[in-house]
Amino acid sequence: MDHLVNHPFFRKLMSPVNLLVLSIAFTALVSCGGDKDATRAVPDPPLHTLVFLDKTQSVRVDKKYVNDKYRQALTDIIENNMKNKGDKLEVYFIHENTSKARALSLTVRSEKDELEGANATDREGIETAFQLALQKEKSIYLRQLLAKLNQQNTGSSNLSTDIWASIPVIAKAGENGSEVKVYYFSDMVESVKGADRRDFHTNPPRDDAEAEADAKEDIKKLNRYAIGSPQVTIVSPFEPTASTKENNPHVTRYWQTLFQELGGVSVEEL
Repeated sequence: MDHLVNHPFFRKLMSPVNLLVLSIAFTALVSCGGDKDATRAVPDPPLHTLVFLDKTQSVRVDKKYVNDKYRQALTDIIENNMKNKGDKLEVYFIHENTSKARALSLTVRSEKDELEGANATDREGIETAFQLALQKEKSIYLRQLLAKLNQQNTGSSNLSTDIWASIPVIAKAGENGSEVKVYYFSDMVESVKGADRRDFHTNPPRDDAEAEADAKEDIKKLNRYAIGSPQVTIVSPFEPTASTKENNPHVTRYWQTLFQELGGVSVEEL
């Protein structure tokens, strides 16, 4: 052993400089291994979908055009938004008491088995089993969702349309870091009595300038809610041939401005 220790090559290898180089190399090797573990694919946060169904007198889901359009949109939402374990969908009814009108809460339970270390055949089997379980869940959820679409509201709450009340619901949905998607199945005609509220049935905005001014005034009452950056979609009940009197474009402009002021959120209308 002594002759190895005293060998010139060994003494050179064990010199302070070489020891420092070896130490740095070892640290880098360990660090790389740690980084590999740290950067292992982290699943996306669950998707939180909010569906607001207008249950007031002005939206008639029993009309064929409206029902067909809404059924298709809800089918697409279930198919595209409920894909992974933990993805959640909540339904609220829009009426006089929107914030207290949660009608349905659904969460994906199906879970894909671990794929790490599985061969190609096993991976295919795991994926197939997961998709079958997921599709079974989706079909159940869609039936429940369509039942809520067709549920009638014959109570007095159908006389008011409190869409403002959806804002704190959106803010709460994003509190845990989830990606949030919001869908309004509504004509978006806010209609609440009171000196500090809007009633677009009796006093709609007459042009875009008035719509923007109204929204910027109203944001003072709503900007305490941190809604983040949700994707917002309005699924309107109007046919393409609807007149501007029926489908007031300035009402849409109001909501586009309001959400823009709330957090730079763009609004898509279907």
